[in-house]
Amino acid sequence: MGANLSRVHESNEDGPYPGLADIPENCIAGIFKHLSPIDICKLARLNRAFKGAASCDYVWEHKLPVCYQELLSELAISKPLSLSKKEIYALLCRPISLDNGTKEVWLDKATGGVCLSISARAMAITGIDDHRYWKWIPCDESR
Repeated sequence: MGANLSRVHESNEDGPYPGLADIPENCIAGIFKHLSPIDICKLARLNRAFKGAASCDYVWEHKLPVCYQELLSELAISKPLSLSKKEIYALLCRPISLDNGTKEVWLDKATGGVCLSISARAMAITGIDDHRYWKWIPCDESR
């Protein structure tokens, strides 16, 4: 079973066996839609058909979060509409500073999940915002 698949370059009297490059790009894109972004990028290195399917907006629009346009608006990009969905995904995987650098948001490369980092200075202690009750203690181990 599967012996014919290993003989991609051999031919018989009827012609060559079909190979991975013979699969239509839209079929590959339909499969890629269900894979993780990391797996898509790995498979894109196999052949031209896989690379073309991995660049389709159809594949990457399913990986982007619902709020991706709001995140994109925080970046200073002159023409965000000219970017492909794959380029937008790659752009949003880099941290975006918000609120004067007190918060950062980015996409997790592996899952596409939205990650948020809030600095301690951006937080307030509810009800005890009086510095008589607490103070910042510098620590050599922190960033």
